[in-house]
Amino acid sequence: MRRIPAGTGPVRVNLILADSTEEAVRVVADLIADTVRSSSQNGHGCVLGLPTGGTPVPVYRRLVEDHRAGRLSFAAVTAFNLDEYHPIAADAPLSFRHFMNEQLFKHIDIKPGSARIPRGDLPAAEIPEHATAYESAIAAAGGIDLMFLGIGANGHIGFNEPGSPRSSRTRLVGIADRTRRDAAQAFGGIDLVPRRGVTMGIASILGAKRVVLLATGEAKAAAVARAVEGAAGDDNPASFLQDHADALIVVDPAAAAHLDAIRRPWLVGPVEWTARRIRAAAVDAALRAGKPLLALDESDYRRVGLDELLAGYGSAEELNLTVFRELQATITGWPGGKPSANRRPGDIPREDDDIQPKTVVVFSPHPDDDVIGMGGTVARLVQHGHRVHLAVQTTGHRAVSGGDLDRYLAFMAGFATLAGGEYDALRKALENAGGKNAPDLARASRTLVRHIEAEAAAARCGVKRESVHHLELPLYDHRSTPNEEDIRRVLALLDELQPHQLYAAGDLRDPHGTHLRCLEAVIAALQRAADRPWRKNLRLWLYRGGWDEWTPGDIDRAIPLTEADQLIKRQAIIRHQTQKDQPLFPGDDTREFWQRAEDRCRRAAETFNSLGLPHYPALETFARWDGKTLP
Repeated sequence: MRRIPAGTGPVRVNLILADSTEEAVRVVADLIADTVRSSSQNGHGCVLGLPTGGTPVPVYRRLVEDHRAGRLSFAAVTAFNLDEYHPIAADAPLSFRHFMNEQLFKHIDIKPGSARIPRGDLPAAEIPEHATAYESAIAAAGGIDLMFLGIGANGHIGFNEPGSPRSSRTRLVGIADRTRRDAAQAFGGIDLVPRRGVTMGIASILGAKRVVLLATGEAKAAAVARAVEGAAGDDNPASFLQDHADALIVVDPAAAAHLDAIRRPWLVGPVEWTARRIRAAAVDAALRAGKPLLALDESDYRRVGLDELLAGYGSAEELNLTVFRELQATITGWPGGKPSANRRPGDIPREDDDIQPKTVVVFSPHPDDDVIGMGGTVARLVQHGHRVHLAVQTTGHRAVSGGDLDRYLAFMAGFATLAGGEYDALRKALENAGGKNAPDLARASRTLVRHIEAEAAAARCGVKRESVHHLELPLYDHRSTPNEEDIRRVLALLDELQPHQLYAAGDLRDPHGTHLRCLEAVIAALQRAADRPWRKNLRLWLYRGGWDEWTPGDIDRAIPLTEADQLIKRQAIIRHQTQKDQPLFPGDDTREFWQRAEDRCRRAAETFNSLGLPHYPALETFARWDGKTLP
């Protein structure tokens, strides 16, 4: 864990860089608990401001554990929640009142009248009076001692979306489409998410004596960077915390990914110059100078604060050449290693070249992530004779819309009529939401759709149907860290196939956390397999594509794609018909997935070319897992 005070380099608000999500959660939970205890010891009650959403859930879980263990009492606490949907009934399963009761209030000893939440069940005309009363209640309680916040991917705090004025107080507001998309999965589609909410304002939040904001996950990284290091302004409401005398932002490694304090750590203090960090620094200097690597001079490095690095090499020329050669060595058209018969003079030997053919396993969190992130590489591996297996980790059934399922059922019904079969019972069961088996049938049908699409996409890349493994990990439904069954299924497949090469999705920005949980399951399985013979020389390569991309300094392998490779990849992605045009959960990028993938591969190639490396139409890029930390 690293603390960086406001005013250090580019950092404009007190910051804690936690070493893990668990540590970030612990820091915030302990801060809340300490505030509650100190207020009680001083003989007066504690007033908390509390958020909802996925981020605070593990914090609330830890507070509940402290209470049950007798370490913490909420009997003298008054809580004011940030916001609520409008219109929504207080007892609706997706109301924030229901959320708070389930996640915190019903498990602790807070007095019933001391848990205050804005009302979303009032007519709009009555909200201004209610909002005034809510502000008055906060003032009557003595003001908020500690305001706990999360942050939206667009920088919103509460329902204070971009454009919210700093002077705003509790009020009825519109909810941005970006925020509604984040909630779409819980509601079953964006059209079912309320368009308005009641929220404390920016001034209400800044009126707290102390503020702590917790951000976890790569989906929040861009918003965190703007809030911590950008100028304060209403384009990112969380940035107004820079104006608070006692504000703290706590981030896990994924949420910190876009901070200059992480990307350019030499700006905030001494660093250990590892090979990867040296490469990242030199690449950053080149991109900021707009020059090829080999054209950088001493002034280019000094201009971006890299005097210390330059001094260690003695000259810019030596540093440039070292990094250029490292990047050049990442490029290979042979992702499975180059057989001796195909080697030419000057080829760079790789550690696993002589294992031919290889057994390769590609893990895909959702059924389409593999072809989105590395469809060209999958096809290339098959073309080179390797035994390629695709391991689809979750069913992906939630991303199949009712309309898509209806089209599949219509085909099934028509085909059954021609074949003399009968599908009416299945269709009626799916149409009858109250039917006993309808949810199970709908889930099974949607799962089957995704299975068929995944197998069709795999076939376009040359992978046989029997080499597509549908793991259906339970984590897709329980939405928490991988449990024993998740890890067991991954490990069982690895033990069965005994791979020489492994790939997994490393783009952790996906808005619902599935990629992170799936990667954690793979890593946990690898750790348990440490003594297996097949594990000894196995390397785990991480791909990106659907949600994010590797920076050049992170890339350990780059696979050039021809126009023909890109066509295969595009056609494979489009085989996932239910995710075309407008998938149910696209995040904040409304392009189709094949467009995202092609744009990112082309941009990677252009970036390499701008650094002075050979120009290719497109590159699929990979980082090698270091065996210790997540990307």
